[in-house]
Amino acid sequence: MTAREEILASVRAALRTADRTGIPVPRTHPAVADVVEVFAARVADYRAGLTRCPAAELPAAIRTALGPARKVLVPPGFPVDVEGGAPPGTDLTEFDAVVTTAALGIATTGTIVLDHGPGQGRRALSLVPDVHVCVLRADRIVPGVPQAVAALDPARPQTWISGPSATSDIELTRVEGVHGPRTLHVIVITD
Repeated sequence: MTAREEILASVRAALRTADRTGIPVPRTHPAVADVVEVFAARVADYRAGLTRCPAAELPAAIRTALGPARKVLVPPGFPVDVEGGAPPGTDLTEFDAVVTTAALGIATTGTIVLDHGPGQGRRALSLVPDVHVCVLRADRIVPGVPQAVAALDPARPQTWISGPSATSDIELTRVEGVHGPRTLHVIVITD
């Protein structure tokens, strides 16, 4: 008997005596009491910044979130003027930061989803600059992934972002900014 045959025989023997009682899988998800609070906590868990402000204070909140960024990319359709902002050119590496909107946010995961509509631009815009400031209306935060999937158009391209870009080496040393922005700041518009 080969090693493969021995392993398969062991698996078959274990399956003959296995408990085959079905376990129901819930198809409803627990309600999230305050989606904005849960979203804010999850975004912080990812080491991303979060600011809440009314729409009237959005330009000031963007300036603060951008910090010392000198050249800021602003995709077409962004809802407010951004001081120092410029439309995308062919060389995205010349920009320090990007400011986008988001299609929605997911409370339980702290994820923002871009579907590349107005104010979001193409996917590369949110990956190349070192700082990403994302503006999200509070009423566009859904409790969980099932609600997000139901709300999104599957025919549109999507980019799901959970925190700044990060990776870890074999010793689990975290390095941010390797595959995208080193800094993510989400601004939630509260009105």
